Amino acid sequence: MSALASLRAISLEGEDVPLSRYLGKTLLIVNVASKCGFTPQYQGLEALYREYRARGLEILGFPCDQFGHQEPGDAAEIRRFCTLNYEVSFPLFAKIEVNGAGAHPLYQWLKREAPGLLGSQAIKWNFTKFLVDAGGRVMKRYAPTDTPAAIGRALASRLPATA
Repeated sequence: MSALASLRAISLEGEDVPLSRYLGKTLLIVNVASKCGFTPQYQGLEALYREYRARGLEILGFPCDQFGHQEPGDAAEIRRFCTLNYEVSFPLFAKIEVNGAGAHPLYQWLKREAPGLLGSQAIKWNFTKFLVDAGGRVMKRYAPTDTPAAIGRALASRLPATA
């Protein structure tokens, strides 16, 4: 059984969410920020979500303020920003840490399963993405520079025609 089944996260609205609810779905898990050069990727992520959600894709956004203080807002500010600027409808979670002693258990697991360049486990910047298959296996780690459009082209052949 996947480690994902035992993990939990707090939604942006404060709900304690068992991540096992996403087993059976293909996941793209992203550490996000509102004041980053990569922030416009929200638009591409939302487009991916709208295009592939019916085929079993879930995008999970985890705000993080560990890189240049680029996610300074509280939950209400993050929700407002994402809704007004990018019409984000995919699940967003409470702000977390992705590196260091306070790293969320989800990110501890993701980094172990899919280390970065030269085996480094550290997340280097906002909008690092992890692809997790429907069985809860981490399949790939994407750099912040990997665009949602490019990931979508790769996803198209991996997802069922309909979920």
